Amino acid sequence: MTERTGTRRREPSVWQAIMADPTVPIGRRTLELVVADQRRWSRSWLYPWVRIMSRLAVTLIGVVKRLLPWQLRAHATMDTLCVWFLRRFVSPEAGELLIRHFVVETRLLNFVVRNAGVPGLREVELLPTNLRQLGDRAVIEHDLNVYDVLIGLGDAATPQGGLLRYLDRRGGPLDTSMLTVPPLDAEPGRRRLLNLDIQTALCLMNIPFALCLTRSEYRRAVHSMRLDTSLLALLTQITGDPTFLSWRPAGPVLRVDSTIDVPQAVYEHAVICEYAFARLIALDTEVTAAPTTRPTRRQRPSEPGLRSRPVHTRHRG
Repeated sequence: MTERTGTRRREPSVWQAIMADPTVPIGRRTLELVVADQRRWSRSWLYPWVRIMSRLAVTLIGVVKRLLPWQLRAHATMDTLCVWFLRRFVSPEAGELLIRHFVVETRLLNFVVRNAGVPGLREVELLPTNLRQLGDRAVIEHDLNVYDVLIGLGDAATPQGGLLRYLDRRGGPLDTSMLTVPPLDAEPGRRRLLNLDIQTALCLMNIPFALCLTRSEYRRAVHSMRLDTSLLALLTQITGDPTFLSWRPAGPVLRVDSTIDVPQAVYEHAVICEYAFARLIALDTEVTAAPTTRPTRRQRPSEPGLRSRPVHTRHRG
Protein backbone atom coordinates (compact mmCIF):
# COMPACT_ATOMS: atom_id res chain seq x y z
CA MET A 1 0.00 0.00 0.00
CA THR A 2 1.33 3.44 -0.84
CA GLU A 3 2.03 5.91 1.97
CA ARG A 4 0.04 9.12 2.21
CA THR A 5 1.24 12.58 3.15
CA GLY A 6 -1.81 14.78 3.58
CA THR A 7 -3.79 14.18 0.38
CA ARG A 8 -0.79 13.20 -1.73
CA ARG A 9 0.28 9.62 -2.43
CA ARG A 10 3.90 8.58 -2.72
CA GLU A 11 4.80 6.62 -5.84
CA PRO A 12 1.25 6.12 -7.16
CA SER A 13 0.67 3.25 -9.56
CA VAL A 14 -0.39 3.90 -13.18
CA TRP A 15 -2.98 1.11 -12.87
CA GLN A 16 -4.24 2.52 -9.60
CA ALA A 17 -4.78 5.88 -11.30
CA ILE A 18 -6.58 4.33 -14.28
CA MET A 19 -8.92 2.32 -12.06
CA ALA A 20 -9.68 5.32 -9.82
CA ASP A 21 -9.91 8.02 -12.53
CA PRO A 22 -13.41 9.53 -12.15
CA THR A 23 -13.40 10.80 -15.75
CA VAL A 24 -13.21 7.27 -17.23
CA PRO A 25 -16.85 6.27 -17.79
CA ILE A 26 -16.28 2.57 -18.56
CA GLY A 27 -17.97 0.06 -16.26
CA ARG A 28 -15.87 -1.57 -13.54
CA ARG A 29 -15.86 -5.09 -15.00
CA THR A 30 -14.82 -3.85 -18.45
CA LEU A 31 -12.18 -1.55 -16.97
CA GLU A 32 -10.69 -4.48 -15.02
CA LEU A 33 -10.44 -6.45 -18.27
CA VAL A 34 -8.70 -3.53 -20.00
CA VAL A 35 -6.19 -3.06 -17.17
CA ALA A 36 -5.46 -6.80 -16.93
CA ASP A 37 -4.90 -6.83 -20.69
CA GLN A 38 -2.57 -3.80 -20.56
CA ARG A 39 -0.50 -5.44 -17.82
CA ARG A 40 0.28 -8.57 -19.83
CA TRP A 41 3.97 -9.22 -20.55
CA SER A 42 3.34 -9.17 -24.29
CA ARG A 43 2.12 -5.56 -24.12
CA SER A 44 5.46 -4.42 -22.70
CA TRP A 45 7.90 -6.76 -24.45
CA LEU A 46 6.34 -7.86 -27.74
CA TYR A 47 4.03 -5.05 -28.79
CA PRO A 48 6.71 -2.39 -29.60
CA TRP A 49 8.48 -4.81 -31.98
CA VAL A 50 5.38 -6.47 -33.42
CA ARG A 51 3.93 -3.03 -34.11
CA ILE A 52 6.90 -2.13 -36.35
CA MET A 53 6.90 -5.52 -38.06
CA SER A 54 3.19 -5.30 -38.74
CA ARG A 55 3.42 -1.86 -40.34
CA LEU A 56 6.28 -2.98 -42.58
CA ALA A 57 4.41 -6.13 -43.62
CA VAL A 58 1.17 -4.26 -44.35
CA THR A 59 3.06 -1.60 -46.32
CA LEU A 60 4.77 -4.27 -48.41
CA ILE A 61 1.45 -6.01 -49.04
CA GLY A 62 -0.05 -2.70 -50.16
CA VAL A 63 2.81 -2.05 -52.61
CA VAL A 64 2.55 -5.54 -54.10
CA LYS A 65 -1.23 -5.24 -54.47
CA ARG A 66 -0.86 -1.98 -56.37
CA LEU A 67 1.44 -3.72 -58.84
CA LEU A 68 -0.80 -6.73 -59.39
CA PRO A 69 -3.25 -6.60 -62.33
CA TRP A 70 -5.93 -8.27 -60.18
CA GLN A 71 -7.16 -7.95 -56.61
CA LEU A 72 -6.95 -10.77 -54.07
CA ARG A 73 -10.11 -11.39 -52.06
CA ALA A 74 -10.14 -14.25 -49.51
CA HIS A 75 -12.81 -13.49 -46.91
CA ALA A 76 -13.35 -17.09 -45.80
CA THR A 77 -9.61 -17.58 -45.29
CA MET A 78 -9.40 -14.36 -43.28
CA ASP A 79 -12.29 -15.43 -41.02
CA THR A 80 -10.78 -18.88 -40.45
CA LEU A 81 -7.36 -17.46 -39.59
CA CYS A 82 -8.95 -14.92 -37.24
CA VAL A 83 -10.80 -17.52 -35.17
CA TRP A 84 -7.83 -19.92 -35.18
CA PHE A 85 -5.49 -17.20 -33.97
CA LEU A 86 -7.85 -15.96 -31.24
CA ARG A 87 -8.34 -19.46 -29.88
CA ARG A 88 -4.63 -20.34 -29.72
CA PHE A 89 -2.63 -17.16 -29.22
CA VAL A 90 -4.85 -14.47 -27.64
CA SER A 91 -5.78 -14.28 -23.97
CA PRO A 92 -9.42 -14.91 -22.99
CA GLU A 93 -9.64 -11.38 -21.57
CA ALA A 94 -8.53 -9.86 -24.87
CA GLY A 95 -10.90 -12.18 -26.75
CA GLU A 96 -13.79 -11.08 -24.56
CA LEU A 97 -12.98 -7.42 -25.14
CA LEU A 98 -12.92 -8.02 -28.88
CA ILE A 99 -16.29 -9.81 -28.92
CA ARG A 100 -17.70 -7.13 -26.65
CA HIS A 101 -16.69 -4.41 -29.08
CA PHE A 102 -18.79 -5.91 -31.86
CA VAL A 103 -21.78 -6.02 -29.50
CA VAL A 104 -21.26 -2.49 -28.17
CA GLU A 105 -20.96 -0.92 -31.62
CA THR A 106 -24.10 -2.72 -32.79
CA ARG A 107 -25.96 -1.37 -29.75
CA LEU A 108 -24.77 2.18 -30.44
CA LEU A 109 -25.87 2.01 -34.07
CA ASN A 110 -29.26 0.59 -33.11
CA PHE A 111 -29.70 3.35 -30.53
CA VAL A 112 -29.23 5.86 -33.32
CA VAL A 113 -31.50 4.00 -35.75
CA ARG A 114 -34.32 3.52 -33.25
CA ASN A 115 -34.27 7.02 -31.77
CA ALA A 116 -33.75 8.85 -35.04
CA GLY A 117 -36.84 7.05 -36.24
CA VAL A 118 -36.07 7.66 -39.90
CA PRO A 119 -38.58 5.64 -41.98
CA GLY A 120 -37.16 2.58 -43.73
CA LEU A 121 -33.86 2.50 -41.83
CA ARG A 122 -33.12 -1.05 -40.68
CA GLU A 123 -31.45 -1.95 -37.39
CA VAL A 124 -28.10 -3.72 -37.29
CA GLU A 125 -28.21 -7.46 -36.62
CA LEU A 126 -24.54 -8.31 -36.00
CA LEU A 127 -24.36 -9.66 -32.45
CA PRO A 128 -21.59 -12.27 -31.92
CA THR A 129 -21.34 -13.75 -28.44
CA ASN A 130 -18.47 -16.21 -28.92
CA LEU A 131 -15.21 -16.58 -30.85
CA ARG A 132 -16.68 -18.91 -33.48
CA GLN A 133 -19.21 -16.28 -34.54
CA LEU A 134 -16.39 -13.85 -35.30
CA GLY A 135 -15.71 -16.09 -38.28
CA ASP A 136 -19.13 -15.47 -39.83
CA ARG A 137 -18.06 -12.39 -41.83
CA ALA A 138 -18.24 -10.39 -38.58
CA VAL A 139 -15.23 -8.17 -39.38
CA ILE A 140 -16.60 -7.16 -42.78
CA GLU A 141 -20.20 -6.76 -41.58
CA HIS A 142 -18.97 -4.68 -38.64
CA ASP A 143 -17.53 -2.06 -41.00
CA LEU A 144 -20.40 -2.16 -43.48
CA ASN A 145 -22.97 -1.55 -40.76
CA VAL A 146 -21.54 1.88 -39.93
CA TYR A 147 -21.65 2.92 -43.58
CA ASP A 148 -25.18 1.56 -44.05
CA VAL A 149 -26.56 3.48 -41.07
CA LEU A 150 -24.89 6.78 -41.99
CA ILE A 151 -25.84 6.56 -45.66
CA GLY A 152 -29.38 5.50 -44.77
CA LEU A 153 -29.78 8.42 -42.36
CA GLY A 154 -28.47 10.89 -44.90
CA ASP A 155 -30.63 9.62 -47.77
CA ALA A 156 -33.82 9.43 -45.71
CA ALA A 157 -33.46 12.67 -43.74
CA THR A 158 -32.48 14.93 -46.63
CA PRO A 159 -36.05 15.20 -48.03
CA GLN A 160 -37.22 16.03 -44.48
CA GLY A 161 -35.01 19.13 -44.36
CA GLY A 162 -31.95 17.45 -42.87
CA LEU A 163 -31.43 15.24 -39.84
CA LEU A 164 -31.46 18.04 -37.24
CA ARG A 165 -34.81 19.35 -38.43
CA TYR A 166 -36.17 15.83 -38.56
CA LEU A 167 -35.05 15.14 -34.96
CA ASP A 168 -36.49 18.47 -33.79
CA ARG A 169 -39.94 17.41 -35.00
CA ARG A 170 -39.80 14.01 -33.31
CA GLY A 171 -39.48 14.73 -29.59
CA GLY A 172 -40.65 12.11 -27.09
CA PRO A 173 -38.62 9.87 -24.77
CA LEU A 174 -35.53 8.03 -25.90
CA ASP A 175 -35.54 4.25 -26.20
CA THR A 176 -32.56 2.72 -24.38
CA SER A 177 -33.83 -0.85 -24.22
CA MET A 178 -31.04 -2.08 -26.51
CA LEU A 179 -28.21 -0.94 -24.20
CA THR A 180 -27.33 -4.38 -22.83
CA VAL A 181 -24.48 -6.84 -23.40
CA PRO A 182 -25.34 -10.58 -23.37
CA PRO A 183 -23.03 -13.18 -21.77
CA LEU A 184 -19.88 -13.55 -23.87
CA ASP A 185 -17.80 -16.71 -24.33
CA ALA A 186 -14.12 -16.22 -25.18
CA GLU A 187 -13.42 -19.89 -24.39
CA PRO A 188 -11.37 -19.31 -21.21
CA GLY A 189 -11.02 -23.07 -20.67
CA ARG A 190 -9.25 -23.63 -24.00
CA ARG A 191 -5.51 -24.26 -23.78
CA ARG A 192 -3.54 -21.54 -25.59
CA LEU A 193 0.03 -21.53 -26.84
CA LEU A 194 0.32 -17.83 -25.95
CA ASN A 195 -1.89 -15.34 -24.13
CA LEU A 196 -1.28 -12.15 -26.10
CA ASP A 197 -2.77 -8.80 -25.20
CA ILE A 198 -5.30 -7.27 -27.55
CA GLN A 199 -2.98 -4.61 -29.03
CA THR A 200 -0.28 -7.11 -29.96
CA ALA A 201 -2.99 -9.37 -31.35
CA LEU A 202 -4.44 -6.55 -33.48
CA CYS A 203 -0.99 -5.87 -34.98
CA LEU A 204 -0.65 -9.50 -36.04
CA MET A 205 -4.26 -9.80 -37.24
CA ASN A 206 -3.87 -6.70 -39.38
CA ILE A 207 -1.49 -8.60 -41.68
CA PRO A 208 -4.01 -11.21 -42.95
CA PHE A 209 -6.67 -8.48 -43.08
CA ALA A 210 -4.50 -6.44 -45.44
CA LEU A 211 -3.69 -9.56 -47.46
CA CYS A 212 -7.19 -11.06 -47.73
CA LEU A 213 -9.16 -7.84 -48.39
CA THR A 214 -9.02 -5.93 -51.65
CA ARG A 215 -7.40 -2.50 -51.55
CA SER A 216 -10.79 -0.78 -51.63
CA GLU A 217 -12.16 -3.02 -48.86
CA TYR A 218 -9.16 -2.40 -46.65
CA ARG A 219 -9.34 1.37 -47.26
CA ARG A 220 -13.05 1.31 -46.41
CA ALA A 221 -12.35 -0.57 -43.18
CA VAL A 222 -9.62 1.87 -42.18
CA HIS A 223 -11.79 4.91 -42.92
CA SER A 224 -14.70 3.49 -40.92
CA MET A 225 -12.85 4.43 -37.73
CA ARG A 226 -12.92 8.10 -38.76
CA LEU A 227 -16.70 7.77 -38.81
CA ASP A 228 -16.61 7.70 -35.00
CA THR A 229 -16.78 11.49 -35.33
CA SER A 230 -20.09 11.17 -37.18
CA LEU A 231 -21.47 8.62 -34.72
CA LEU A 232 -20.60 10.79 -31.71
CA ALA A 233 -22.19 13.81 -33.41
CA LEU A 234 -25.38 11.80 -33.96
CA LEU A 235 -25.46 10.72 -30.30
CA THR A 236 -25.08 14.37 -29.30
CA GLN A 237 -27.87 15.47 -31.62
CA ILE A 238 -30.22 12.76 -30.37
CA THR A 239 -29.54 13.09 -26.62
CA GLY A 240 -28.60 16.77 -26.46
CA ASP A 241 -25.53 15.82 -24.40
CA PRO A 242 -22.30 17.40 -25.76
CA THR A 243 -20.13 15.03 -23.67
CA PHE A 244 -19.94 12.66 -26.64
CA LEU A 245 -18.15 15.28 -28.72
CA SER A 246 -15.21 15.36 -26.30
CA TRP A 247 -14.22 11.87 -27.44
CA ARG A 248 -13.99 12.66 -31.16
CA PRO A 249 -10.88 11.15 -32.79
CA ALA A 250 -8.31 13.41 -34.40
CA GLY A 251 -8.70 14.23 -38.07
CA PRO A 252 -11.75 15.22 -40.14
CA VAL A 253 -14.17 12.69 -41.62
CA LEU A 254 -13.50 14.14 -45.07
CA ARG A 255 -9.87 13.01 -45.01
CA VAL A 256 -9.28 9.48 -46.33
CA ASP A 257 -6.02 8.06 -44.97
CA SER A 258 -4.23 4.83 -45.77
CA THR A 259 -1.06 5.35 -43.74
CA ILE A 260 -2.39 5.49 -40.19
CA ASP A 261 -1.38 3.05 -37.46
CA VAL A 262 -4.38 0.77 -37.98
CA PRO A 263 -4.06 -1.47 -34.86
CA GLN A 264 -3.71 1.61 -32.64
CA ALA A 265 -6.67 3.26 -34.36
CA VAL A 266 -8.78 0.11 -33.87
CA TYR A 267 -7.93 0.05 -30.17
CA GLU A 268 -8.81 3.72 -29.72
CA HIS A 269 -11.99 3.19 -31.74
CA ALA A 270 -13.03 0.42 -29.34
CA VAL A 271 -12.35 2.64 -26.31
CA ILE A 272 -14.42 5.48 -27.82
CA CYS A 273 -17.34 3.10 -28.37
CA GLU A 274 -17.08 1.90 -24.76
CA TYR A 275 -17.10 5.51 -23.53
CA ALA A 276 -20.18 6.33 -25.59
CA PHE A 277 -21.99 3.16 -24.51
CA ALA A 278 -21.26 3.83 -20.83
CA ARG A 279 -22.41 7.45 -21.19
CA LEU A 280 -25.75 6.42 -22.64
CA ILE A 281 -26.26 4.01 -19.75
CA ALA A 282 -25.30 6.76 -17.28
CA LEU A 283 -27.86 9.13 -18.82
CA ASP A 284 -30.50 6.43 -18.51
CA THR A 285 -29.51 5.71 -14.90
CA GLU A 286 -29.74 9.40 -13.97
CA VAL A 287 -33.30 9.56 -15.25
CA THR A 288 -34.27 6.27 -13.58
CA ALA A 289 -32.84 7.44 -10.25
CA ALA A 290 -34.82 10.69 -10.37
CA PRO A 291 -38.11 9.93 -12.17
CA THR A 292 -39.83 13.00 -10.80
CA THR A 293 -37.31 15.33 -12.38
CA ARG A 294 -37.09 13.89 -15.83
CA PRO A 295 -35.49 16.24 -18.33
CA THR A 296 -37.84 17.97 -20.67
CA ARG A 297 -37.13 18.75 -24.25
CA ARG A 298 -35.19 21.99 -24.07
CA GLN A 299 -32.55 24.08 -25.83
CA ARG A 300 -29.10 23.88 -24.28
CA PRO A 301 -27.76 27.45 -24.01
CA SER A 302 -24.15 26.33 -24.31
CA GLU A 303 -24.77 24.20 -27.39
CA PRO A 304 -26.89 26.03 -29.98
CA GLY A 305 -28.83 23.67 -32.17
CA LEU A 306 -28.63 20.72 -29.74
CA ARG A 307 -31.77 19.51 -28.02
CA SER A 308 -32.20 17.16 -25.10
CA ARG A 309 -34.90 14.53 -25.09
CA PRO A 310 -36.13 12.56 -22.07
CA VAL A 311 -34.90 9.00 -21.75
CA HIS A 312 -37.39 6.15 -21.85
CA THR A 313 -36.94 4.19 -18.60
CA ARG A 314 -37.05 0.41 -18.84
CA HIS A 315 -36.24 -2.56 -16.69
CA ARG A 316 -32.64 -3.70 -17.15
CA GLY A 317 -32.66 -7.50 -17.09
